[in-house]
Amino acid sequence: MIALLNVHERPLPAPPESVGALLDSLGCPDDRLWPPGWPELRFQGPPAVGVPGGHGPISYVVSHYVPGRWIRFRFTGPRGFEGFHEFSVESLGEGRSLLRHTLVVRPYGWRWLAWPVVVRPVHDAVFGQVLERAERALTGRTARPAGRGWYARVLRGATARLAPGGVRKTPGRLRKDEP
Repeated sequence: MIALLNVHERPLPAPPESVGALLDSLGCPDDRLWPPGWPELRFQGPPAVGVPGGHGPISYVVSHYVPGRWIRFRFTGPRGFEGFHEFSVESLGEGRSLLRHTLVVRPYGWRWLAWPVVVRPVHDAVFGQVLERAERALTGRTARPAGRGWYARVLRGATARLAPGGVRKTPGRLRKDEP
């Protein structure tokens, strides 16, 4: 089965340590990357290998973690998707860094149709905003705002209504007793 590759990246005018601090805030109460208005990204504890989490209908487990540099999530749901997504921070030298989000997924069955029609437009919109938030957190502005086409806005509204756990208004984590 063929895997899909989807990459979003943004060079940032900050050292890797500053960008890594943003990365390490994912899913924490002080999360500075995950955009509001989308289903909340949550973990059942601080980011560490083996910790489950997810956003909206997507569930995963942290499979690899190098604090401040790299975190990989292996998908555990929904059924029909096999693969991972990850964030990495690379030094570009001279106080500059690259923040990259990579998705590698193999959709099965009807999910092949869901990818271009629903999943990719939503994924691209969310992770474009993640990179925009990183830049704004580090510089106070955004040189290249993420696109917000009409179709992504419609899907965002539908995702917000259908997402388990609701839309992220304030950061938070899954409690140990939450499913």
